[in-house]
Amino acid sequence: MTHMPTAPHDGASAPAVTARRWWTLTTVALAQLMVVLDTTVVNIALPSAQRDLGFTDGERQWVITAYSLAFGSLLLLGGRLSDLLGRKRTFIIGLIGFAGASALGGAAGSFGMLVLARAIQGMFGALLAPTALAVLTTTFTIPKERARAFGVFGAIAGAGGAFGLLLGGFLTEDFNWRWNLYINVFIAVFAVIGASIFLSHTTVHGPRPKLDIPGTVLVCAALFGLVYGFSNAETDGWHAPATWGMLVAAVVLMVAFVLWQRRAAHPILPLHIVLDRNRGAAYASVLIAGAGMFGIFLFVTYYVQTSLNYSPIQTGIGFLPMIGMLVLAAQLSTNIFLPRFGPKIIVPIGMALSAGGMAYLTHLNLTSSYAGDLLPPLMIIGFGIGAVMPAAIQTATYGVDREFAGVASALVNTSQQVGGSVGTALLNTLAATAATSYLAAHVPPTAEIAAQAAVQSYTVAYWWGAGFFAFGAVLAALLFRRKGQGQSLNVEHTGLAESPEGTLADVELAAVERAAVDLAPVELAAARPAESPAEHVARHRA
Repeated sequence: MTHMPTAPHDGASAPAVTARRWWTLTTVALAQLMVVLDTTVVNIALPSAQRDLGFTDGERQWVITAYSLAFGSLLLLGGRLSDLLGRKRTFIIGLIGFAGASALGGAAGSFGMLVLARAIQGMFGALLAPTALAVLTTTFTIPKERARAFGVFGAIAGAGGAFGLLLGGFLTEDFNWRWNLYINVFIAVFAVIGASIFLSHTTVHGPRPKLDIPGTVLVCAALFGLVYGFSNAETDGWHAPATWGMLVAAVVLMVAFVLWQRRAAHPILPLHIVLDRNRGAAYASVLIAGAGMFGIFLFVTYYVQTSLNYSPIQTGIGFLPMIGMLVLAAQLSTNIFLPRFGPKIIVPIGMALSAGGMAYLTHLNLTSSYAGDLLPPLMIIGFGIGAVMPAAIQTATYGVDREFAGVASALVNTSQQVGGSVGTALLNTLAATAATSYLAAHVPPTAEIAAQAAVQSYTVAYWWGAGFFAFGAVLAALLFRRKGQGQSLNVEHTGLAESPEGTLADVELAAVERAAVDLAPVELAAARPAESPAEHVARHRA
């Protein structure tokens, strides 16, 4: 494989080991925790915000969609900017911008201002998320410490997703929905102080590469069309011009983007990053797993809140065992499974476990209990995802030129974001259709029949989610290379020493390396205010 010339990495000249590196880890983890908490608490705060600002059920999705559109469409640009501008500068800019947007949203006096604030949050989140990984990648150079740092980072952000559900319920019930946004300001203050003190100033030596403006415009427009099209499908349906028109435009723009990248002097996404067989398989695995995971959280949340009558805080507590299994599996994958077996074994097994857990969920009904019926499949799915995502993410960033660490990390986020949008739209449409069909076959509709229709719709979604994971298992088994076969790692370009310890560095780095950044939006989909199948039926009957 042909590698592009590698400019010195912006952390290459920094000291390999510094006493403040663990404070750097604390700072970066704190920033990522802010992003995780924000998504969670904003979702839980939506009903209160809706009552306060007076926007409709049809409008409420834009509080979420505005963030996901900006975040998803600008991720590659954010990752590239972190490569070009330097990690510390980009990190601090992202923190300040995210905190400012949070303050604007908390003070919003109208629906429009709240949506604008969420869009700005997404913009700075797209700058902050890829940079967080790049900072740790360039700070921790000793293999064992590097693996430990990313393991801690992944565990903190993974647990933060569940903690955010609890915190959001507490702030909303005992204070005011606005504090779900204001809290980011306080977290950002500490993170900015930490970044200013502990992050190293970095410089790019030699000629600074130029930003690929045409490529940036094409890929941002294409990703915007994808995310918007699939988000619109949730409410307006697949037949709506705004849905299929945006998706067609996205495909055309993506083709134009690829053609341009083949001839651009300074491509925003060098094609060799995605054309490598192992990395391509890894990105596909992240996308498929993202599609399935959004379905898990979305429909299990609706089930426990509407069918079992759980409160938001109880819902968050209910997901804690799943998050715990996810973190456990990620740590085992980091230190034991991935170094021994490689992604060709670990990713398919994790996908298969997740598919089995999704199939297990299909037995849930109106009389099911949490401990006996819901907890076991959630723990199975958590363990499966904990095996899949970290292994796929580590492989996706394995052997990439240090010059492109930010954009490679951003591409993982992009895959997960697009997968989540596709999965949510598709599963919600299938579930809504199932609910409509059930009601049509059971007339006259009663409250009990309506409740049973909802459960039936969730069952359909679980089966399709199981299908996603099963397809992912087969695809991963076919595409990933065997361990040690045709490794794409180029020692010179990754900066690893040609020694057993050096070549093992990225393997020991393990799978949790990007798990926190990429799992965060997924975990928080538990409170995503997408239209439920019951709401879909009610709206169309009206």
